[in-house]
Amino acid sequence: MRATRDISDRDDLDVILRRFYGAAFADPLIGPFFTEIAGTDLEVHLPRITDFWERALFRTADYGRDAFAPHAALHSARPLTAAHFGRWVQLWRATVDGLHQGPRAERAKAQGERIAVAMLRRLAGPDAAAGGTGGGAGADGATGGGGFVPLAALELRSAA
Repeated sequence: MRATRDISDRDDLDVILRRFYGAAFADPLIGPFFTEIAGTDLEVHLPRITDFWERALFRTADYGRDAFAPHAALHSARPLTAAHFGRWVQLWRATVDGLHQGPRAERAKAQGERIAVAMLRRLAGPDAAAGGTGGGAGADGATGGGGFVPLAALELRSAA
């Protein structure tokens, strides 16, 4: 069954984020960043990240944290690549699409992509998210040449 209503409040964000992090923690490509490197406690992290998304979508929550700093720390421990951010976007889009549709859902997906590209550029340099320069998809789904969106995400988009 396709979702039919838009994201309307913090409770919707809580459901989206719990489902997303469930998938992200279990994902073999990006899961270790959450579980092994950061040791993320979802019950501690969830209110903070919900504030972030509530501020981004509804402009109702206070979010005064530096969202970049934790990602920079992760990148120092193990480099975050275009494939990692591409998988994050893939899981984020699939989660939102599986639960909601409407202007806020579209904005949440677009904002997720913008954030991922911005983070990747800040961490790996301005050319990191510029797209592949050849080759097909690798075993992890990343395009050759450091492209941003994995092939699987492109397939996911075309199926939606």
